[in-house]
Amino acid sequence: MTDSKKYGFTTTTLHSDRQKAIEHGSLHKPIHTSVTFGYNDARELATVFQGKQPGYRYGRQGNPTVAALEDKVNKMEDGFATICFATGMAAIGAIAQALLQKGDHVVSSAFLFGNTNSLWQTVGLQGVAVSMVDATDVKHVEAAITPATRIVFVETIANPRTQVADLARIGKLCAERGIVYIVDNTMTSPYLFQPKSVGASIVINALTKSIGGHGNALGGSLTDTGLYDWSRFPNIFDTYKRYPTVQWGIAQIRAKSLRDFGASLGPEAAHHLAVGSETMALRLDRECANALAVAQMLEADERVAAVYYPGLKSHPQHAISTELFRSYGSLFSFELKEGIDCFDYLNRLKLGISASNLGDTRTLVIPVAHTIFYEMGAERRASMGIAESLIRVSIGIEDTDDLVEDFRKALDAV
Repeated sequence: MTDSKKYGFTTTTLHSDRQKAIEHGSLHKPIHTSVTFGYNDARELATVFQGKQPGYRYGRQGNPTVAALEDKVNKMEDGFATICFATGMAAIGAIAQALLQKGDHVVSSAFLFGNTNSLWQTVGLQGVAVSMVDATDVKHVEAAITPATRIVFVETIANPRTQVADLARIGKLCAERGIVYIVDNTMTSPYLFQPKSVGASIVINALTKSIGGHGNALGGSLTDTGLYDWSRFPNIFDTYKRYPTVQWGIAQIRAKSLRDFGASLGPEAAHHLAVGSETMALRLDRECANALAVAQMLEADERVAAVYYPGLKSHPQHAISTELFRSYGSLFSFELKEGIDCFDYLNRLKLGISASNLGDTRTLVIPVAHTIFYEMGAERRASMGIAESLIRVSIGIEDTDDLVEDFRKALDAV
């Protein structure tokens, strides 16, 4: 395989390791467990430390196995450069750690994963103002922008209520204003959507989810798409301005979040995630088909009060989802009618496992208000449209008929 031909998504992912020589002809990048890397010439070690030539110094800042995964994800997102982290939350935290300063302002979607919402609350206590807005309409984002706004942050599809951000129009607005536009692509994955296509400056992926896909390794990534002009960003330290402008952001993020903060991905986890990524397209095709089938069945059942899935025509952002995404994702949520206890329902599922992960090969279910969104309180949950009976479902690759029957029989049982 050579770089002269443009291959499809899965072919590129499968063969990306072989773009560079691998020891002993191994088809997978080996797991390099060494924490440090030695040089026969001390001058060469110095040039690597000074950034004058590529190389590895210390495991916290880079590792050959992790670098191979970074290259895979970068190809998936058509990026300029990618950094991998210990978790998806570490990748999001790197934004605050490396790019924001006291007095800055962030505009964020109000419809967020609970831990991301908590992170922005913490950032808000540290001198950075954060405005939470309904990002399904660009007008709300535009109204919140101030001269101090440095970042706009959105998720492609919100977890768990599946609101879809006004992605393209927000991208155009950020480009006009010179604002870094960060899109969390976890809920769609680079197979279903490339945020670069709507002008994203930085793309976040929780590698634990659909990219790794087997629930056996934590990881996250941050991809600089190369679209943002970092000379417009006021918070770049002079140290990193010795590089070409396109490298300023990624160089500062790598130094501040890995070297200084240590949110590094280990080589063993990187190996699991890289191998898992090879079947991502196959898994997601099956998961998306399963999600649509189960969501349609639930929507048609009179015992279900509401179903939230972008693949349903009743979804407020169905049209924009159809326009932008290859498919609608593997996650949906639904509310049961009053009088049906969500715990009783979940306990009657045979295939759906009560667990908190998503993007797994197995179907996972969780009562949202009582678990992952419990800490934020009833008032904040209500503002996000999260009902007490809301159940989040991450559909797996089981046989479609088995899943539809399982979710229907649990309704019959309660």
